[in-house]
Amino acid sequence: MLEQIHLILDNINGYLYTYFLVFALIIVGLYFSFKTNFVQFRLMKDVFKLLKEKQDNKEDVSSFEALMISTASRVGIGNIAGISTAVVMGGAGALFWMWVMAFIGGASAFAESTLAQIYKSRDESGFRGGPAYFIEKGLGNKFFGKVFSIILIITYAYGFNGLQSHTMTSAFEIYFPENFSTASIAIGITLSAIAMILFFSNSKSLGKVSSIIVPIMAFIYIILSVIAIVINYDLIPTVVKMIFASAFDFQAIFGGFAGSVIVIGIKRGLFSNEAGMGSAPNAAAAANTSHPVKQGIIQSFSVFIDLIICTCSGFLVLFSTGYLEQLNKAEKTLNALPMVQNSMIEYYGSYGLHFVTFAVMLFAVTSLIGNFYYASANIKNLTNNKIIDNVFKLSAVVMVFIGSQLNLKVAWDLADITMAAMASINIIAILLLSPVLIKCLKDYDEQKKKGLDPVFSAKKLGIKNAECWD
Repeated sequence: MLEQIHLILDNINGYLYTYFLVFALIIVGLYFSFKTNFVQFRLMKDVFKLLKEKQDNKEDVSSFEALMISTASRVGIGNIAGISTAVVMGGAGALFWMWVMAFIGGASAFAESTLAQIYKSRDESGFRGGPAYFIEKGLGNKFFGKVFSIILIITYAYGFNGLQSHTMTSAFEIYFPENFSTASIAIGITLSAIAMILFFSNSKSLGKVSSIIVPIMAFIYIILSVIAIVINYDLIPTVVKMIFASAFDFQAIFGGFAGSVIVIGIKRGLFSNEAGMGSAPNAAAAANTSHPVKQGIIQSFSVFIDLIICTCSGFLVLFSTGYLEQLNKAEKTLNALPMVQNSMIEYYGSYGLHFVTFAVMLFAVTSLIGNFYYASANIKNLTNNKIIDNVFKLSAVVMVFIGSQLNLKVAWDLADITMAAMASINIIAILLLSPVLIKCLKDYDEQKKKGLDPVFSAKKLGIKNAECWD
């Protein structure tokens, strides 16, 4: 019965993502790229200066911490296992189409995060906001704002956190081949205990944890990937040729479009960087900054951080003999996480295996933080009741344990559908609010031309319901 439901939901997902959502996100990304004069490149030079801005209130989340929270969610297990699956099943060219989507998606990330800053709210624990808030305040539609909040909570607190927990636990199976069921319980309890400590902490603490773990793990992962490429430098021409030949193999592409290298690469790129999906704005709104555009630029940069990690994972696989051996095989014996683990063993021996397991564990923990943070901001949009908030936190912890024990295919299929619904609402909202966005961006550009440090005034620009700015 469950298998039949899984097949039905899987078919719905296939249609939604292949024939609707992928194209919708591409169109929105291109629209905002041209509308903002490619802001994702034009203002990128400001990023590092903005990240060093000092806080007026030490209790607020800084721009850097907001970046790390959103990056924690973007950079998860999918950046390791998901990218491996893409290049194994779609071909090396999938990596090229991921690059394309990151360049386009940066504009969508800028748009949704800037709007989240404009329409954010403040309570005793700091700033909060996201699509639910700008739908309610900017568009005046409370119904769809609440619907968005409910969908996001289901998707991130339960669906994706269950998935992160399951995938992380599965990474340890190689260490306990004979008694993994017992080991998985211990791992699940440990991960749930960590989740409880994190989920019951305040937003500032979550930002601090992410700001420490994410940069360190990302840096080490990038360095190990570069070393692997240097070790196999003689394969660089072969791999580069393979990527571009596969990316533009139009005969193969149009022979089976739904499962082609373009669709697989674009889908993986979109769902890895989450640009336009309506998730990262929930972290962007938490930052204390003098102008909404500043956080929009920073969140656009987060997409490129995700791109670098994805590229590293792709190269780790593409430069391995294990991948080259599988190229002409009809059946792919290695895929996803095992493919990356096998590649790292090839480069670094058993140390490589241990590092991948450790990386998966930390990326899973930081993703739990990011996903929970998004859901928590939306719980506050639904209710300020402390009891309900604590029940939600406890249920999110329980889901982490359930995810570690069960392969909840149906639950994840439903999460994919709810994410499609969430992204659809967000896309419509940011398009409708694009005049407000452009007005805000022009204000930033004009102040920069005058040599000023831009300061935002909603009243001056005639923007209503932006109470945090005046």
